[in-house]
Amino acid sequence: MKLLVTGAAGQLGSELVEYCRAVGDDVLAADRSVLDITDRDAVGRTLASALPDAVINAAAYTAVDACETNEAVARSINETAVGHLAATCADVGAHLVHVSTDYVFDGTLDRPYREDDTPNPMSAYGRTKLGGEVESGPDASIARTSWVCGAYGDNMVTLILRLARAGRDLAFVDDQRGCPTFTADLAPALRRLAVDRRAGIRHITNQGAVSWYGFVREILIAAGHDPDMVRPISTADLDPPRPAPRPANSVLDNAVWRDAGLPALRDFRAPLAELVTTLTG
Repeated sequence: MKLLVTGAAGQLGSELVEYCRAVGDDVLAADRSVLDITDRDAVGRTLASALPDAVINAAAYTAVDACETNEAVARSINETAVGHLAATCADVGAHLVHVSTDYVFDGTLDRPYREDDTPNPMSAYGRTKLGGEVESGPDASIARTSWVCGAYGDNMVTLILRLARAGRDLAFVDDQRGCPTFTADLAPALRRLAVDRRAGIRHITNQGAVSWYGFVREILIAAGHDPDMVRPISTADLDPPRPAPRPANSVLDNAVWRDAGLPALRDFRAPLAELVTTLTG
């Protein structure tokens, strides 16, 4: 395939470019120096020149707390720019794969969220990402994922490894649950959507639901540290409190993916162990 990957210098984008090139795709790695997706004319020129079979949009403003005070900027990247990509993909015959988030939900359900559950974002980040889903249009593939970690950039795994090496006291919330998802497994799934041109919303996460506290324990175990280095706290105990509210339940049921007969992503502990080995080897 001929692919254009936006946000190609980011955590997920870097993994996508590496994976897709490894399986033989012709990939245009469009980081911001190559393509500013908020520039409608630039999007039009770039796609008209590249003529990709598919565009995987891994570009986003993901600083959740900063979005609360920079919602206009977040909207321009997470929502309006997606409309530019969708319109231009339609013009050149490319399929759009857009990456979204668990933050489109309010986290109040007592079960995992399915694709047909009604979104109700509580934060500016969630609102703008939901807007991006709308702007993607009916022909795009929308992949909602959560708690993303990978070998490129900063994430929870790199943070905990750094804090553990420094012998820091660790305290993480035990009342927010989700599914840690690893770019090594997410990238092939997103490429699959591009190849198959599967329109509509899909939840794509690694398997296994855990709290942030529980996830930190798993990271410490994988790295050979004492998991009792971390203690549980509640969201109400955070000092200072986070500007953006987080959904208490971020667990996504991968029902549409599963019902299509596609293989589930691995339990998160398997790619976690691989990532820790990569980062510490």
